[in-house]
Amino acid sequence: MNNPTVQTGRSNAVSMETNKVLRNTYTLLGMTLAWSAAVAGISMALNLPHPGIILMLVGFYGLLFLTHKTANSAMGLVSVFALTGFMGYTLGPILNFAIGTGGGEIVMMALGGTALIFFSLSAYILTTKKDMSFLGGMMVAGFVVIIVGFIANLFLQMPALGLALSALFILFSAGAILMQTSAIVNGGERNYILATVTLFVSLYNIFVSLLNLLMAFGRE
Repeated sequence: MNNPTVQTGRSNAVSMETNKVLRNTYTLLGMTLAWSAAVAGISMALNLPHPGIILMLVGFYGLLFLTHKTANSAMGLVSVFALTGFMGYTLGPILNFAIGTGGGEIVMMALGGTALIFFSLSAYILTTKKDMSFLGGMMVAGFVVIIVGFIANLFLQMPALGLALSALFILFSAGAILMQTSAIVNGGERNYILATVTLFVSLYNIFVSLLNLLMAFGRE
């Protein structure tokens, strides 16, 4: 016969662990966002050039791999700040271009839209505690579609395809936020460094995609 006291103790322990991971994730996410914003500001002030798509992908996936390899050690924190700092650097030239094209208002709109999406999705999961693992198959399919479309657009250079990819990035990243937050809340994620990276990259993609869409519609 199961002991109710033991079951209650286990439930409380799981709840405390979940709250700890959630608290550490949001704390680290806030720190990395601030760090990335600071690096982006320096990149903008120095008017640094964009590294280019090849160097950006090599740097991003290299640092992402390093972060995953060191996620269970103290070096994981160094890796995650290196990754988010690099992404902040790549954001600087994009922001300079956006401000030069549509003014600072367009950046603030993209920033506000990103915040609204993130807080809405997070609040939904934190309130309902719904298990979103069923999205896994669709996320894999969406990732494949995005990769194929991205490679195709490197050669085709079609504005309409670029806008469609931006919209898909937003949907894909929204799904990643739902899945990652759900995994933390329901006990499927216990590494706050990996959780932070997933949320950070999702926010970065949503922001840049919204910026791209707003600039396109503004030109029209």
